[in-house]
Amino acid sequence: MRQKFGRWFIPVAGGLAFIYLLVPIAYIFVFSFNDAGRTNLEWRGFTLENWKNPCGAPNVCESLVNSLQIGLVATIFATVLGTCVALGLVRYKFKFRNTADLLIILPLATPEVVLGASLLAQFLNLGWELGFSTIVISHVIFCMSFVVVTVRARVSSLDPRLEEAASDLYASPFLTFWKVTFPLLLPGIVAAALLSFAMSFDDFIITNFNSGNFSTFPKFIYVSATRGIPAQANVIGSAMFILALVVVVTSQVIAYRRRKALAAR
Repeated sequence: MRQKFGRWFIPVAGGLAFIYLLVPIAYIFVFSFNDAGRTNLEWRGFTLENWKNPCGAPNVCESLVNSLQIGLVATIFATVLGTCVALGLVRYKFKFRNTADLLIILPLATPEVVLGASLLAQFLNLGWELGFSTIVISHVIFCMSFVVVTVRARVSSLDPRLEEAASDLYASPFLTFWKVTFPLLLPGIVAAALLSFAMSFDDFIITNFNSGNFSTFPKFIYVSATRGIPAQANVIGSAMFILALVVVVTSQVIAYRRRKALAAR
């Protein structure tokens, strides 16, 4: 009896969990085809005009471009700095190393409201004008922690004998890093960069504190929610979900083919 219960309970529970996760995404996708008027709260008919003109709603594409630019710049800085910090924490022993670990993890454990308000206070004390630069700095601070955690796990799994073998073959430290260490770290760095970009693009709370009048896509969604998010925003959200799905599926297919090719040798 217990075995029969376990056989059907786990698939059913897993299926219900997936449905619970995918219902909001399905709602966004369906209402991207809604022939909405001033609001997009009720279904009024099917149309493709929203997909033909995704920039039809005022400021929607401008806020999207702003978020993409912020995410790209913040990801570059956070990935470079986070990778360097991860290498330093794993490969070298120095004084206050445990303190450095704590300071790196601290932004992850700090509530976004607290982090956003403290950054706002610092910017105001320094007399900085809130806008693109303050958002980028804020995003780099919390994204760098995600990069350090991700890349650090990859660095810890590397076999140091590979680098020692390169040194025995008279490779310089830079050549050893570029030809041996960096290629092995690259999957972790790419994963950290993708996570960093997603966190930056999606952030609202810290951005809302430190953006001033500068508009981002999450802020646009928040402001529009009171009167109904325009269908064009649903189009952009659906397109980004489809793009992310294509990237994940493609990477899994490539990884599967590589494993199959290695197994065939």
